[in-house]
Amino acid sequence: MGLTGGCMCGAVRYEASGESFHQTLCHCVDCRRASGAPALAWFSVRKDALRWTRGTPAVNPSSPGVERLFCARCGTQLTWHSDGVPDEIDVTTCSLDDPDALPPADHTFYAQRVRWLHLADALPRYPRTRKESGHA
Repeated sequence: MGLTGGCMCGAVRYEASGESFHQTLCHCVDCRRASGAPALAWFSVRKDALRWTRGTPAVNPSSPGVERLFCARCGTQLTWHSDGVPDEIDVTTCSLDDPDALPPADHTFYAQRVRWLHLADALPRYPRTRKESGHA
């Protein structure tokens, strides 16, 4: 699967190859604050499957062992990476040219959601991470 995307202004572009996994809608406080949105949709790929095709994203070391990459020109959030999962990188779903290609499959950090957001889907909801809830 070849997925393409980039930031709002077009200064940074990427291509993600290989299989995507962990499509989620994250409700954690960090994602909400980084995006200014009530939740942030992500998908994961192997880190070596993500290639920057235009520009170089800026780095925000948002917490210990975590880096968020974003466009320094327009501010679009692009990726999240943790030292705890060195071979994976999360990419913001709505930075894709076709975000409908990878809809969320679950909700993570649902316990941290804003209480006024009510989503009418039947996707699994995990209080924090899938792993902590006994799922891969």
